[in-house]
Amino acid sequence: MNDLIKKQLQDAQATMDKAIAHCESELTKIRAGKASSGMLDGITVDYYGSATPLANVASINTPDARTILVQPWEKNMLVPIERAIMEANIGINPQNDGVVIRLGVPPLTEERRKDLVKKVKEEAERGRITVRNIRKDANEKIKRLKGEGVSDDEIKTGEAEVQKITDAYIVKVDKHAEAKEKDVMTV
Repeated sequence: MNDLIKKQLQDAQATMDKAIAHCESELTKIRAGKASSGMLDGITVDYYGSATPLANVASINTPDARTILVQPWEKNMLVPIERAIMEANIGINPQNDGVVIRLGVPPLTEERRKDLVKKVKEEAERGRITVRNIRKDANEKIKRLKGEGVSDDEIKTGEAEVQKITDAYIVKVDKHAEAKEKDVMTV
């Protein structure tokens, strides 16, 4: 196989790896009724004038399946952390006891679980669309290599390889979504 095509395949695969990682992180944010420190990923706190990830200003623990404990490293960060959690609108009210912030994760109703499964499916579809767009870009780049002396057969082979890679990554997205759906529907 032509080196130029190999390079395009490697680039496509690296980009698809990033797309899968992003899809996984988005699925992690969908809460499944169990406390998880991942539920607080993406929350930033005003730390002396700069937006700082919550995990960089406090330790986050899950002592049991229904509780998340946020313990700031500086006591004066309690109120800004509490405010940031409320503004993140994750559906949990923080309880500040002056030392730590407790987040009680309520059990999910059947209706809420079904809504979350819809969200999981939407997120998985976004992941699949991203992977397909990467495939399209890679195929276009491979077709452009014809001008650099790459034969039609090599281009066809390259496109077939891109399709194999795409199929494998779509299966990965589906597996992550399936696992998350199972997690959400488990009472």
